[in-house]
Amino acid sequence: MIDPRTSLSRRQFSCAALAATAGAVAATRPWTRLAAAPSATVAGQAGPRRYCAFIKFLQELSYDELAERIAELGFDGVEATVRTADGYLKPATAAVELPKFKRALEKQGLEITILTTDILSAAQPEAETTLRAAADNGVKHYRIGFHRYDVKQPIEPQLEALRPTIDALAALNRKLGISALYQNHCGATFVGATFWDLRSLLKDVPPEEIGCVYDLRHAMVEAGEAWPLLYQLIRPHVQAYSVKDFVWSKGKSAHAALGEGLLDRRFFQDLAKSEFAGPISVHVEYLKPGPAEEHLAALRRDFNTLREWMKG
Repeated sequence: MIDPRTSLSRRQFSCAALAATAGAVAATRPWTRLAAAPSATVAGQAGPRRYCAFIKFLQELSYDELAERIAELGFDGVEATVRTADGYLKPATAAVELPKFKRALEKQGLEITILTTDILSAAQPEAETTLRAAADNGVKHYRIGFHRYDVKQPIEPQLEALRPTIDALAALNRKLGISALYQNHCGATFVGATFWDLRSLLKDVPPEEIGCVYDLRHAMVEAGEAWPLLYQLIRPHVQAYSVKDFVWSKGKSAHAALGEGLLDRRFFQDLAKSEFAGPISVHVEYLKPGPAEEHLAALRRDFNTLREWMKG
């Protein structure tokens, strides 16, 4: 098989050889045979990617401290939590606190790239006020909570019952000018774990209203060797990527430091060559809540690993 990454001149190949090479690569790495992302730039010109740090475990830092430390690591922004139970910001005070947080980040050249919420429905208390505050402060994407199945009940009726909720949330996002992201997560009760259901829910919804934040770690756990097939299924809806690694432990998946698990790094090498220019968020879920310094060190380590992978 010809390796397209060699330095041989194109003049040394005939058109037939080029076609054969493309087919062989696609067969080995089928996720490369995909349409351009909705957020892609001009064809053939990869735009600047926006790397953000998930700050779930940095609750002890003030706005200014957090902004300074994240900027030191080289990120472009943060994936910040606005959740009632464990949010860095709280929904009830988001309208007041988001502008303060934004100013602290902007002083360091950072942005709120993604806002992670518990929102599942436009009818939830404080959903619209939180999202309006986010949109007013320039936030383009927010991550919603997880819909779950009752596995003791028929699945398809539960999926159909979700459609009005998805449509109403899309309408709210359209009105406010903000985009929701639904993350795939492994587990039998999670809607979207194997993508067929999430694709069904989103097929008539514009990605800029509700899209997918694709998590390869969870996708590989759920689909095994077939994950590229399901990636092709959801790819037109992907607006962002979450990055984390995993290992198998006693029959279950467990989080791992990036590069120390089973994640397919070739995926990120190909992503780097694509035209995708949206958010890529680094998570360090393998650590438990603890000192901020430990989590900042993990973010530095994993972000450096990711950037090495993205060099090809």
